[in-house]
Amino acid sequence: MKQRVVLAYKLARPDGWDFYTGQTINYRESIGKTVKCPNGDAKKGLCSSGVIHASKYPNDCFVGAKIPCSAYKVSGIPTCGDARKWGFIELKVIREINDLDQLFDWRYSEAVSPIYPFKLPKCLIADSDIELLKVWDSVWDSVRDSVRDSVWYSVWASVRDSVWDPVWDSVRDSVWASVRDSVWDPVWDSVRDSVRDSVWDSVRDSVWAYIGSFFPNIKEWKYIKRKRGLYPFQPAVELWKRGLVPSFDGKLWRLHSGEKAEIVWEGQI
Repeated sequence: MKQRVVLAYKLARPDGWDFYTGQTINYRESIGKTVKCPNGDAKKGLCSSGVIHASKYPNDCFVGAKIPCSAYKVSGIPTCGDARKWGFIELKVIREINDLDQLFDWRYSEAVSPIYPFKLPKCLIADSDIELLKVWDSVWDSVRDSVRDSVWYSVWASVRDSVWDPVWDSVRDSVWASVRDSVWDPVWDSVRDSVRDSVWDSVRDSVWAYIGSFFPNIKEWKYIKRKRGLYPFQPAVELWKRGLVPSFDGKLWRLHSGEKAEIVWEGQI
């Protein structure tokens, strides 16, 4: 590899410490300085403890990192790697990047701190909520495959030219882990207390609809025909942000709200 300085991106833990050990390099405290791999050995190769890893593209950094995180612009001379990801014996930490939504080109800030609808004030139902539910019912019924598949395959189709398979797997898993811990399990546990398990699909798809809204730059969505550039599952997201989670048992729709996920409306639409 040619001995040339490259600019790259590096992700670290929220406190600035490296993901690998959590106690070797603090990138936030090293801004303007050069950091070195304590056991530097380029012969060990890219995926080893012998080099510091950094990437040409921000999302590529998620192989070995996860959210929440902090991000840094760095520079150095690669000692191993390929066209996208490099290994360094030492790196200069140029600056911290604070706007991670812009950096990753998806809503990191919401993915890392997702809205939990049942922490919002108990909602008083308005006619506009029922209209949103009607639209959601129509969209939900028209998706040939699951909302989950539509979200993940559509996002992947959009980003596949700029990230490679393992990177997308890492981004997906990181976003999913954040939402699962703070939203998915608590929402289902709350709704299950008031209705039967048969509503699982409808509750799950509201969660996936919300996750899909983290990626606003998707132009086309799989398995559903909607005007280009419009998010097809937006009605569920608007209900979610109002503190309302829909469930459907095959006959009746229900809207749940408040810290106990109470049924605040039910009926046919």
